[in-house]
Amino acid sequence: MALAGIRVIELAGLAPSPLCGMILADFGAKVVRIDRTRRAMTDVLARGKRSVVLNLKKPEGVEVLKQLCNQSDVLIEPFRKGVMEKLGLGPEDVLGQNPKLIYARLTGFGQSGLYSRNAGHDINYVAVSGLLSKFGRKGENPYAPLNVVADFAGGGVMCAMGIILALYERMQSGKGQVIDASMVEGAAYCSSWLWKSEQLSIWNRQRGENLLDTGAPFYETYRTSDGKYMAVGALEPHFYDQLIEVHRNFRSRSQPYEEPEDSTSGDDETTIPEDAPSPASSSTFASTATPPRVAEGSHLELESQSDNRNADMLQQQTETDSQIP
Repeated sequence: MALAGIRVIELAGLAPSPLCGMILADFGAKVVRIDRTRRAMTDVLARGKRSVVLNLKKPEGVEVLKQLCNQSDVLIEPFRKGVMEKLGLGPEDVLGQNPKLIYARLTGFGQSGLYSRNAGHDINYVAVSGLLSKFGRKGENPYAPLNVVADFAGGGVMCAMGIILALYERMQSGKGQVIDASMVEGAAYCSSWLWKSEQLSIWNRQRGENLLDTGAPFYETYRTSDGKYMAVGALEPHFYDQLIEVHRNFRSRSQPYEEPEDSTSGDDETTIPEDAPSPASSSTFASTATPPRVAEGSHLELESQSDNRNADMLQQQTETDSQIP
């Protein structure tokens, strides 16, 4: 394993730091999680870790943690700025005893700036990064994509990457260092492509009107009549043509869909209207009440897409592909 022999101390926290520790453990590091006393921690990302309970509010607990750090390569701490210093466990206290230690600080707003001492959650960090403005449909409020972007991608994964880079650098310098992993900056970094591609004509419209944010009917999710959903991602023109061809073939032989006798979904039976329009060309997306059957017992429900932006978006995608080396 790539990190075999690396010893990691992870101070128990919420989602980002447990993921960071799990990543290191998955690649062979020996991770010990420091849990708090009198508080049950439910860590679903504890794979490959051991656990030690310490009361860091008592001098004895602080001393034990310092001894563990003296024998370790990495410390992961998830507290807001100043908390570790108050405990006598700040970088100066710990690195003074073990200068080879990688001291990773994983926080929402980082160790500097106006918000550094503020509390927050994934939605706040994604908002400050600017990325939240990109999520949502046209005419609707921006929505938070669970807590994946800041907590995990911008936080846990980026912190793990920083630790690995610091371990590599230590092989040359023989010294440890402090890693300031900010979830705001990590989320912004992960979204670099979004900002840098705005001039490539595929991301230069308002939210919900672009190629990849539900602005195109050929890159969308659709509800099926069995209450589930289907994802359509026919970006390239030849895939889009195949989608239209499959839809056209289905419509020519479609039969009414009947719910199974034991079904409890309550969906009405759907049929192809006799006067339903047929897609004239690959530049017009399917516009019908009952599009193709995609699985046994389900139908796509594509809404009407009456404008001409489908062909424009496909052309823009082709032009963009030619601009990217």
